[in-house]
Amino acid sequence: MLQKPNKLQKGDRVATISPSWGGAGDPELKWRYEQGVKRLEEVFGLEVVAMPNSLKGTTYTYENPKARAEDFMQAFQDKMIKAIICNIGGEDSIRLLPYIDFDVIRQNPKIFMGYSDVTISHLFCHKAGLSSFYGPAILTDFAENIEMDAYTRKWIEKTLFSDKVIGEVEPAAEWTSEHLLWVEENKHKRRIMNKNQGYELLQGSGKVQGRLMGGCIEVLEFAKSTILWPKPDDWKDSILFFETSEDHTQPDYIRYWLRNYAAQGILQAAKGIIFGKPKDEKYYEEYKEEITGVMVEYGLTDTPILYNLNFGHTEPKCILPYGAMAEIDCASKTFSILEAAVQ
Repeated sequence: MLQKPNKLQKGDRVATISPSWGGAGDPELKWRYEQGVKRLEEVFGLEVVAMPNSLKGTTYTYENPKARAEDFMQAFQDKMIKAIICNIGGEDSIRLLPYIDFDVIRQNPKIFMGYSDVTISHLFCHKAGLSSFYGPAILTDFAENIEMDAYTRKWIEKTLFSDKVIGEVEPAAEWTSEHLLWVEENKHKRRIMNKNQGYELLQGSGKVQGRLMGGCIEVLEFAKSTILWPKPDDWKDSILFFETSEDHTQPDYIRYWLRNYAAQGILQAAKGIIFGKPKDEKYYEEYKEEITGVMVEYGLTDTPILYNLNFGHTEPKCILPYGAMAEIDCASKTFSILEAAVQ
């Protein structure tokens, strides 16, 4: 069982960090970071502090993984900080691994949230025995033009600020992956929203329950065969969650990677799988074919698979707490989290 952190309350101090890409510190993106921070302060009533190295810009951040790791560790050590929220993902947070003290994380449990390349940082937390949160980031969701999406706000409040059972996570009514340049002249321009068709059941029947485990499927590749890779028991009786990045990964790779999970026995150990909406819905149908094709290859056609959930690289998004007990109900095509994520 992973340790649950304490819930957030108005007035709490939260830290922002850049464990991967350092764009939040680039002068041309300063407005975007500040817009995200303003939402944390005004919408959620939080006090925000930027960790010392987090806003030094793309070049410094790339060249100094140790400094990024120091921010990560310092944020956990600081007793005044109640939560850590990542500015954005990237591609190289695996370089922080040599500088991570897992005991510090274990001894200072607190909310940690982000997505994409932050999958690696979630695995830091997992190895330390802490439940962390696959969810919104500062530059994307919190800094959304005009205002934060109500769906994202709802799941932040229900997941991080409440110690009640989270319950059914319904689909968002609308979604967007539209890329508007992060320039100030676009600050007051809304992105185009699309009607969301909801969850799709790819296979399976009945209800299954399991503990949430997963991340961005491309980023998980960085962790294989390292000390971060979860042990066989960590995958047992899980509900796996996978989503794809903004790279629009070719469908072939979904097949290759899922075959690897099957070869490791991970797919066989899982109770069910949920997949996030592909960015831009590109390869929407092709991914489904690859997923179900691998399940046929390994005789796993009874494993429930729910597709097109709102987490990962599209907005708005819900939050998935690592290690939380969740349920897929095939008959109703619903996904629920059966416990509180915080205490």
